[in-house]
Amino acid sequence: MEEAIIEPTTFDLIVVGTGLPESVIAAAASSAGKTVLHLDPNPFYGGHFSSLPLHDLTSFLASQSQPSDPRRPSSPQPDGSDHTYVHLVTRPLYSAVNVTSYSAELLESRKFNLDLAGPRVFFCGDSAVDLMLKSGTSQYMEFKNVDASFVFDKSSGGLTSVPDSRSAIFKDTSLSYREKNQLMSVFKLVQGHFEAAASAESDGGGRRISREDLERPFVEFLNRMQLPQKIKLIILYAIAMADYDQDDLEACKDALKTEDGLDRLALYHSSVGRFPTALGALLYPLYGQGELPQAFCRRAAVKGCLYVLRMPLLALLADKDTGSYKGVKLASGQELFSHRLVLDPSFKVPLPLANSPPASLQDSSHVVGLRDVQGKVARGICITRSSLKPNVSNCLVICPPRSLYPEQVMAIRVLQIGSNLAVCPSGMFVFYLSALCEDAVEGKQLLETAISSLFSVPTSGSPEDTSGEQSENTEVLKPTLLWGALYVQELTM
Repeated sequence: MEEAIIEPTTFDLIVVGTGLPESVIAAAASSAGKTVLHLDPNPFYGGHFSSLPLHDLTSFLASQSQPSDPRRPSSPQPDGSDHTYVHLVTRPLYSAVNVTSYSAELLESRKFNLDLAGPRVFFCGDSAVDLMLKSGTSQYMEFKNVDASFVFDKSSGGLTSVPDSRSAIFKDTSLSYREKNQLMSVFKLVQGHFEAAASAESDGGGRRISREDLERPFVEFLNRMQLPQKIKLIILYAIAMADYDQDDLEACKDALKTEDGLDRLALYHSSVGRFPTALGALLYPLYGQGELPQAFCRRAAVKGCLYVLRMPLLALLADKDTGSYKGVKLASGQELFSHRLVLDPSFKVPLPLANSPPASLQDSSHVVGLRDVQGKVARGICITRSSLKPNVSNCLVICPPRSLYPEQVMAIRVLQIGSNLAVCPSGMFVFYLSALCEDAVEGKQLLETAISSLFSVPTSGSPEDTSGEQSENTEVLKPTLLWGALYVQELTM
């Protein structure tokens, strides 16, 4: 069967990969009246931001954890043409992939929509939500509120609730009267600071924080308020979402400044109750985060963007004389031309070899997507038949630094999603774990420790009793693990 010929053959922009960044760019360019061709070698939308069934997820991770062979046969250089081929290779964005199943019946289910990577939840007041509303992509998807947030308490092995409003603070039975007043005083101080800044008031009222204090570490600001450790952990890691241990400023790789910490508190405060149907601060998309890139793709298609899936890219076209970008060669053999190109982060242009075009292509402003890896994040997916908290379907759990073991210098986030968000069969729960890490060894230790602390892990075979086991320091039963996947993802710019 012959491959369909793509018409026209020249575009303002060619985008390869339907991940979230690529899809946003395609929608923006199409809305601006540009001619856009959007390609993806996969048979589905979303790329590294997709939501996939169990079997498809493990297959995708396996395929994306191996680099392409640079010695593979490549297309011969064109004769009598003003351009030459720059053959692409793929770099693995995933490593240390480990999948364990304790229930054979799960593997047969197609009722899972498991998030591969990318953003998990949104603050209601986040600029990304504003973008979806302004661009019209919000009409193609539906969000639901994350019911609650918790901080893992190492002293009790339990979960401490994160209050998301003034009324929630005073209703919270886990906080003492003094702790409630202390938390309220922080929010009042933040509100007063931004009100004073907005009205350009002087320091006369004492509400506006000085520039000198804004540049100091946020943890020092909180220490000066004499906040107990419990409240500090809630503010730093569950509200301000700090990644690294803020109490060890000498070793901290990303110390949060007071100005940034206050901005994050203000974002959290403005997110609570923004939408009538979402009273909390956090949102999650129905059917999984794979709906996000698809929504932008739909918007782009409405504006005239042309979509072709199952179409691998073989090479870039470079001008023979200058080495500047001209177009792409598809697996079908067709050559297409464009003024600009956006590449999926798994692609990279090889270093100049014999018979290759000038190296200037790698630095060309016409090609976007050739940046280096910026870091690593350890990711985990777990499936159980019970919730971490009774009567709570969707929640976010934060394990602050040193809450699981003394050498833990990164916060670990655990997002629990129930079947009411259409990501798993009824009566089941999906958990997404993530933590920044230096390498696979550290990432594996972080997530495995979190899993053993929060879940009951069967020693072998299929678990007979899936209701869970009782933890040592609390009456709450631990959910029993039915299926789990651990992997490390490269973070690219």
